[in-house]
Amino acid sequence: MAAIDDLPLTGLRVVDMAAGPLAATARLLGELGAEVIRVEPPQGDPDRAVGPMLAGTSLSWVAHNLGKRATTIDAADPALDTLLAEADVLIETTRPGSDAHFALDPAGRAARHPHLVVVSVSDFGQSGPWAQWQASDSVLHALSGGLSRSGLPDREPLLPPGELTYQTAAVQAAYVALVSFIQRLRDGQEDGREGDHVDLSLLEAGMAALDPGFGVAGSAQSGVPAWKMSRGRVDERHRYPIMPCADGFVRMCVLAPRQWRAMWDWMGRPEPFAGPEWEKIQTRFRSPDLIPAMTRFLADKTRSQIEEEGAARGIPCAGLLDLNEAVKTAQMTARDAFARVEVAPGTTATFPNGTIEIDGARAGIRGPAPVAEDGAAFRSPRPAWRVSPADRPLAGIRVLDMGIIVVGAETGRLLADQGADVVKVENGAFPDGQRQSRDDSPVSITFAAGHRNKRGLSIDLKSDEGKALFERLLLQADVLLSNFKPGTLDGLGFTRERLAAINPALVAVDSSAFGPTGPWSRRLGYGPLVRCSAGLTPQWVYDGEPESFSDGITVYPDHVAARVGAVGAVALLIRRWRTGRGGTASVSQAEVMLGHMATQIAAQSAGVAMPARESGIFPAAGEDEWVVVTPRDPAALRAAIGDVPLADWTRQRPAAEAAATLQAAGIPAGHMLRVVELPDAPQFQALGTFRTVRHPLIDTPFAVEGAPARSRLPEPGQHPAPRIGEDSDGVLADWLGLSRNEIEDLLSRGVIETPARVAA
Repeated sequence: MAAIDDLPLTGLRVVDMAAGPLAATARLLGELGAEVIRVEPPQGDPDRAVGPMLAGTSLSWVAHNLGKRATTIDAADPALDTLLAEADVLIETTRPGSDAHFALDPAGRAARHPHLVVVSVSDFGQSGPWAQWQASDSVLHALSGGLSRSGLPDREPLLPPGELTYQTAAVQAAYVALVSFIQRLRDGQEDGREGDHVDLSLLEAGMAALDPGFGVAGSAQSGVPAWKMSRGRVDERHRYPIMPCADGFVRMCVLAPRQWRAMWDWMGRPEPFAGPEWEKIQTRFRSPDLIPAMTRFLADKTRSQIEEEGAARGIPCAGLLDLNEAVKTAQMTARDAFARVEVAPGTTATFPNGTIEIDGARAGIRGPAPVAEDGAAFRSPRPAWRVSPADRPLAGIRVLDMGIIVVGAETGRLLADQGADVVKVENGAFPDGQRQSRDDSPVSITFAAGHRNKRGLSIDLKSDEGKALFERLLLQADVLLSNFKPGTLDGLGFTRERLAAINPALVAVDSSAFGPTGPWSRRLGYGPLVRCSAGLTPQWVYDGEPESFSDGITVYPDHVAARVGAVGAVALLIRRWRTGRGGTASVSQAEVMLGHMATQIAAQSAGVAMPARESGIFPAAGEDEWVVVTPRDPAALRAAIGDVPLADWTRQRPAAEAAATLQAAGIPAGHMLRVVELPDAPQFQALGTFRTVRHPLIDTPFAVEGAPARSRLPEPGQHPAPRIGEDSDGVLADWLGLSRNEIEDLLSRGVIETPARVAA
């Protein structure tokens, strides 16, 4: 791929003092052009000795710090203030009340450097009853509602593989850092140099970016929110079934009626499944006979055969790949998705080559992991960002949101929450699949959560008049969002080149399963299929049970991929305020996921074993009650519980009590919370994580997430999610200045629609 001539965050200066996987936050900003200086203590960064080691170097540390510079400074050294005086953003992760936190004093640094955006990422936030608790990735799974939905019925819950909570939270932190920086620019006080001290908790960030129980859900959920699901782990394998085939396993995603008709035809039109009722997803999900019939049909076919024939028929499917296979696919090779990096003199390992493309080229790895230098100072010149004052980061930004399902919903909603005028573009003949609900209601709770703060425009893009009208809207737009199969917009006549010709200042962000180029670019992709193709599904199993696939309920990586897209959008807006030019950002959901397995991929490439997971799940008093414990300090554990086995100790106590006792002894622990319990949990209450809202078409109030952090950023509004075309006339009047007569003429000829016309 060609090099990018002007990375969007060029000129942004970041000081990175984040520990562990959260160092990936600044690495992502660095990939997009920011100059990142990592500050390590004089005795050396302890993270350099954590995780799998190769030639005396921590592979996880390398993965999180590629492309940065580094220096050693004591927190009390005036040299740190000298560095911060020239920075725009400080990212730090010290725990409230700890000695390191007192030495750094992030609130004091923010006061001392009023231009600086200080992002304090702590385990549970700066206040509340759990503020001084300690987390691990596994503990966060328990306390954010994810663990309660992972695993098989009548079994213990199952910890997901890797460090997904940390990895997804790092992206959320990057997004919050950028919109906070934009707010600094837009404040209009002293040339926009009023910074912020942002209190971001991993508990909230990981919950929001991984698999939020109160956010938008996958289309197979049919509009039913996770908090309405049964108390135990639900058998969801029928939604995205995994079936054996001639050389392994394959997963099918037969959701839409057209996909079912194609599957039925492929199977030879079997009579037992011939009735029109089989076009309803609920009929297929309830059937005890359908999946066995599909299994028999696929049994003698290979994974590649099924993928090829399914693709030809428009049926989403994917063979299960292990991680080694996933890294070596033709798609990843064609896209230069991985790169060899020197981790020590003469020693290299393979790492994911970034997660986003800018202007058609991979941003990618910008350099090796750093060697500490003395007296590091910023080298990049400070640019002038020409932005008008506003009370919200994205106020005045106009967004045409063509996004669909989860990724599309979330990307636009993130921008809308920060003040952008986001217009959801649909058509009654081709509604967003996310609108599907079991009761055929026009707006489900999950749709209302995922599309709040947007307006709705229905336009016929198949017609010449509709295309001409859309072109006029593009002239007024700042951002265009889409996550169709690559080539869909091209087919409508809106190629990348055409978009740039219409509006050179337009920021266009697209997301797809496998990226816009390569032999798999046109594959139909849902999150469950991406997990198979990226090697994650075979890892999401119980120990010693390789066929106990348990990832069916999650929508990962949709929410985090949406945040990567939102990062790309705001980064390009920051560049536009510097240069006046627009640009494009492309996100491959498979590459986002593989990026989260960077340490594992590097270790695999170097023949180095991954360390065993520290955490365990232990039964607590009561039915299906569990505690996650990360016993990093065996002596502290013995002091807390005595010499009894941990499982015996937890079994005698309520889960919340056991977790609190262990946390008081300095042991990371957390009780398994179900989604419905989250809004009443004391820490979420203290942080104000959730708020109760209403929608005019939904009978009961419901909870949604509020602000992503405690900061100077205003609370998001709560404009109800739109019906199809609900604001067609208002958008055309606001954006294009069309008169009532002009709008009525477009309505009469079917160029645009309102809800009444969609229903008719």
